Amino acid sequence: MSQDLSTNIAQARRWYWQRLSAMVLAICVLIHLAVMIYAVQGGLSAAEILGRTQGNWGFALLYTVFVIAAAVHIPPGLSNIAVEWLRWTETSAVNFARLFGLLVLLSGLRAVYAVVVP
Repeated sequence: MSQDLSTNIAQARRWYWQRLSAMVLAICVLIHLAVMIYAVQGGLSAAEILGRTQGNWGFALLYTVFVIAAAVHIPPGLSNIAVEWLRWTETSAVNFARLFGLLVLLSGLRAVYAVVVP
């Protein structure tokens, strides 16, 4: 029974973090869409957009938050898919999902760094 309780608490925590990160992602997506619409309507080229992002720490902060939120949001859903569809054990699914979330985090932060740092 103690293990069931700890499993339920862990699942509730993952659910909570996924919902919280979804709220942050929604805000980031809206800001991202607004910036894209502004750039397209302004007729900016890729080179001009890159020129504006390099050294822009506001841009770096926004997209760093975006990447972190995505890295937090992905693992709970991915682990549920692995358990329900692939019939993995919960431990294997959670470990795989966390590893995948870490990969998303590192790749995303590397991309932000590459676009911001001249």
